[in-house]
Amino acid sequence: MKRIANYLTIVGLAFAGAACLSIFAAELPQAKPDHVGFSAERLNKIAPAMQKWVDEGKIAGAVGLIGRKGKIAYFESYGYMDREAKKPMRKDAIFRIYSMTKAVTGVAVMTLYEDGRFGLNDPVSRYLPEFAHMKIAAEGGGVTEAKQQITIRDLLRHTSGLNYAGPRGADGKFGLTEARRATQGQDLAAVIKAFAAVPLLREPGTAFDYSYSIDVLGRLVEVVSGMTLEQYFSKRIFEPLHMKDTAFFVSEDKWDRLATLYAPKQDASLIRLEGGPQDSFKKKPAAFMGGEGLTSTARDYARFCQMMINGGELDSVRILGRKTVDLMRADHLNGMPVVGSTLPKGFGFGLTFAVNPGGGHTGGIGSEGEYYWGGAAGTRFWLDPKEQTFGVYMIQILPNGGLPYAERFRQMAYQALVD
Repeated sequence: MKRIANYLTIVGLAFAGAACLSIFAAELPQAKPDHVGFSAERLNKIAPAMQKWVDEGKIAGAVGLIGRKGKIAYFESYGYMDREAKKPMRKDAIFRIYSMTKAVTGVAVMTLYEDGRFGLNDPVSRYLPEFAHMKIAAEGGGVTEAKQQITIRDLLRHTSGLNYAGPRGADGKFGLTEARRATQGQDLAAVIKAFAAVPLLREPGTAFDYSYSIDVLGRLVEVVSGMTLEQYFSKRIFEPLHMKDTAFFVSEDKWDRLATLYAPKQDASLIRLEGGPQDSFKKKPAAFMGGEGLTSTARDYARFCQMMINGGELDSVRILGRKTVDLMRADHLNGMPVVGSTLPKGFGFGLTFAVNPGGGHTGGIGSEGEYYWGGAAGTRFWLDPKEQTFGVYMIQILPNGGLPYAERFRQMAYQALVD
């Protein structure tokens, strides 16, 4: 009996050890800055800058994380999750990441591409027939027949002609805006069918124009995989990467970690949003929007970023092949015109990412080949394969257009590289 007891004890310890190892493996290792080529003294410039903005009332709080060579070199929180309640910002705070969802959808699409389910130059109508006979809004009213089909590649690089508003109708209202409003409470299939019924602003494949394209790709994932987008994300991305706090909504047991949402005033101070915006993402949505739907933490998104920096693999789990990652971060615009101000001057665009052609083109710090995107409430990530570096910055100010905080964080991260 004693031998049996000892054996069971050993087995129990083995299982416990395996569980601990699994938990440990699900965390990116930390390193002293100088061990991975950063100056600790220079990284220490970041916190005072953040605190100054907190003290001036320009931000309530934020979380910043910088990784290099497979390790976390910097991970700090600043200010408050809830300024009015004086609740300090937590490193595991959950943020509404809005358009940072797009990169996740892009990866999901490319896993199916790797499975041989479609080609990037396939017309999307082959899988979503509602896009087979698209119209183009004509100047002065009326429509013409589209000469080209929308391809999957067009959707990935925002050259579909869909735009984020759509053409203005005879009633003065924007077509896609109204289609989205009319389908509130309906599933993604209904939303995308409504989008397909609205004329395009321009011929597909002729210009970059930030759009609902990635939401259409979310529906493509559903149709091709036979799963909802939520299910596919969980099975193919979140569970393998141990992204335990990334989802389409925040469950009630995690509401205390959901960062408070603020809006900017004209004097750059903040006002707390109330009602619907503040309660957003607290319940499961009817439609899983691939372009804007997720919530996440800096820790979770760092794991996604490290997977991409590693060429599609993390902790011996491969999500994408190396050449697929290379394809995603290549510039796919080929000199096409850029409509609107969403894409900064000088940048190219890959498959859901903006691509940096080098400081001589953009007038900013960063490496040629760096790629990034952000979200409407000021969240941002960037990936620099040349430096084996990535950064994640989380904040909640909606709308965030034109506010400089994420870019300043990135600048201060780059100035700290010294090797």
